[in-house]
Amino acid sequence: MVKREVSDILHTRYQRETVTITVTGVDVAPDHSNAKVFYSTIVQGAEQVKVQRFLDRIASRVRFEMGKRIVLKRLPALAFQFDDAIEQGARINEIIDSFEVSEDKADD
Repeated sequence: MVKREVSDILHTRYQRETVTITVTGVDVAPDHSNAKVFYSTIVQGAEQVKVQRFLDRIASRVRFEMGKRIVLKRLPALAFQFDDAIEQGARINEIIDSFEVSEDKADD
């Protein structure tokens, strides 16, 4: 529920700034005091740092907006964290593909 709301807030209120951002997951603490919002982005390098700074800057506003939309006993403080799982998955696929190519050459 938190993931859906955070993603919706980012992509409706901050459309221009968040066009390259995808919310990949949210990890909420058991006591609902904190939540890590994992995101991925298609930009890299300095632009990725700008995205992180932007998300850090608007975290409290997103939390405030989320409080208007959903009712929780305690609304978690949001911390945005880059999720590099997609990049890791791509690297693993490349490694697997290189083994398949090596096996094909060995069979020839």
